[in-house]
Amino acid sequence: MIEAVRPAVTGDLDRLGELLAAFDDGVRLRRGGDKRRVEDGGRPPGAPDDVGEYLFRADRTALVGTLDGWVAGMALCRRSGDPGSARGALDACYVEPGAREVGLGHLLLEACLAWFAEQGCTGVDGVVHPGDRGAKQFFERAGFTARLLVMHRPLA
Repeated sequence: MIEAVRPAVTGDLDRLGELLAAFDDGVRLRRGGDKRRVEDGGRPPGAPDDVGEYLFRADRTALVGTLDGWVAGMALCRRSGDPGSARGALDACYVEPGAREVGLGHLLLEACLAWFAEQGCTGVDGVVHPGDRGAKQFFERAGFTARLLVMHRPLA
């Protein structure tokens, strides 16, 4: 199998939406996952304009990971702040279950880190939900460490 990563293009929007929906479905099933995107005003995960923002804004990028030309994974990256003192946010990194364990997620993450460096980011954050050991270990293998634990309590 040939793995590759490339910037997403408009022709990838439907597939990106599918992959983001699968990512969000997986997150929602995890402890704390139902609180995801509260800070975004409750936008529905996978909304087309949500994915499109990553293609058409200078402070964001969408990358796709391919196996033998098939888009099997994606990553959504966002820069906040000014170049040189900006922080990067890895909003989503997902590879379809049938395409895992071949290094595609690692290639996506490396491409994201390169984009963040080009953007002048001084650090990168990725969110892992409680109990998601696989995601935590994925980030730790890439040199990430926990720096913040966000607690949440809904109000009646």
